[in-house]
Amino acid sequence: MKEVKIGNRLIGEGHPVFIVAELSANHLQDYDLAVKIVKAAKEAGADAIKLQTYTPDTITLDCDNEYFKLKQGTIWDGKTFYELYQEAYTPWDWQPKLQELANELGLIFFSSPFDQSAVDFLEKLNVPAFKVASFEITDIPLIEYVASKSKPVIISTGIATEEDIQEAIKACERAGNKDIILLKCSSSYPSPLEDINLRNITYLSETFGKLVGLSDHTLGISVPVASVALGACLIEKHLTLDRNQGGPDSAFSLEPTEFEEMVKSIREVEKSLGKEEYTVTTKMEKNKELSRSLFISKDIEKGEILSEENVRSVRPGYGLHPKELKNVLGKKTKDNIKKGTPLSWDLIE
Repeated sequence: MKEVKIGNRLIGEGHPVFIVAELSANHLQDYDLAVKIVKAAKEAGADAIKLQTYTPDTITLDCDNEYFKLKQGTIWDGKTFYELYQEAYTPWDWQPKLQELANELGLIFFSSPFDQSAVDFLEKLNVPAFKVASFEITDIPLIEYVASKSKPVIISTGIATEEDIQEAIKACERAGNKDIILLKCSSSYPSPLEDINLRNITYLSETFGKLVGLSDHTLGISVPVASVALGACLIEKHLTLDRNQGGPDSAFSLEPTEFEEMVKSIREVEKSLGKEEYTVTTKMEKNKELSRSLFISKDIEKGEILSEENVRSVRPGYGLHPKELKNVLGKKTKDNIKKGTPLSWDLIE
């Protein structure tokens, strides 16, 4: 059985789905709002809170030529990369305080680093895992450095080819790290449903032999809930207090009541999954009494011939199996039998 341990939680087959609330830019550069979102994550039932650790200067250049302007059909088009990340980044001096709050609440705290300085910063916080964002999956030196810290590595695959995924896994394994979770992800914001292809969860698991979860940017909760039935072991979803507050990520973030409903639904799906084997439960056995069986449908005298006139397949299930009907027709009875008697072999000559 594959499993990965993050903090005090085992993730994988046979363990509860690990549910991560992504803070991202929904704090709107307001520390008190960030605190409220962390608390809301706990109240909504999240297992972990995840941040992103970068500054505008560690992730891009302060440049406004054509290469650095967003024009990919995103909700951020028209801005430069630097302008977007200036608005979206989480100040590093907040992060130890938010980690302390998360620990107090019983939430696991970790982050996505976007360069080696961020990895070093998060190592000082002793985070229990690292997340590699979709657009960093081709940054093999960064992935090798992350993996060298001997913590579980969660890798989003939103822009990745199969070759990209294989290269990222090899980078981790070269560093001696095999604790890898891949995340099915669509890197469009928000993601159209027709782009999701949840069946890739099974494909990724079978192809790469790793645990697979979902980083979801769709509107609503249907996709993450459905992914659990396909084997997702980790769900990551953005959380905001109120989409109307705006911000770079608000359009595809859940509000607390929605996040709570997602958690509730995921836990219900978990309970319903069962095992990959066909078993008959005690309740199923008991309920067989309510199924059909062969009963005497008219009063019968001793020696009378059984026929479709006096034997029927009806509910409940105390008589012979209905498949025996062809075998009893034409036979004689040993005794008088009253209507409503379950038919059994000891009543037949």
